[in-house]
Amino acid sequence: MAKEEKKSRWPRIKNKKAFHDYEILDKIEAGLELKGSEVKSLRKGSADLNAAYARIYNNECFLIGCKIEPYKEATYNNHDPERKRKLLLHKAQIKRLHTKLEQKGYSLIPLAIYFNDRGTAKLELALARGKKKYDKRAAIKEKDLKRDMQRYAKY
Repeated sequence: MAKEEKKSRWPRIKNKKAFHDYEILDKIEAGLELKGSEVKSLRKGSADLNAAYARIYNNECFLIGCKIEPYKEATYNNHDPERKRKLLLHKAQIKRLHTKLEQKGYSLIPLAIYFNDRGTAKLELALARGKKKYDKRAAIKEKDLKRDMQRYAKY
């Protein structure tokens, strides 16, 4: 049987376009270095991952383009919504990702932000290759066929 996932009381923020635009090759869980108001906003579920990606600078991994809305109840020193956020990874993981990213066509894409059992924010990061237009069409056609087969199996 499949492992049952515990229901978290905080929302799981997903990058819905990632599976449509990219072919996912490898998944990694990374921690996020966040400010207090960013954590509060994430717990409310107000973040956007659709335009986000990750880069490696000076043996450190950063999340770029992730928009976390400012927390309305925060004080005067609220966070910048689109700042670069450091990802917490081991050096060996960063080195392995860096060697794969040097190959043409690979990129680091965030799939989801969620809170684990201990309440810390985690990012599901994927090593991915961009899909061509005909690959996207084939994937849509395959999903439609699968859906039709399930529909006909009911009757």
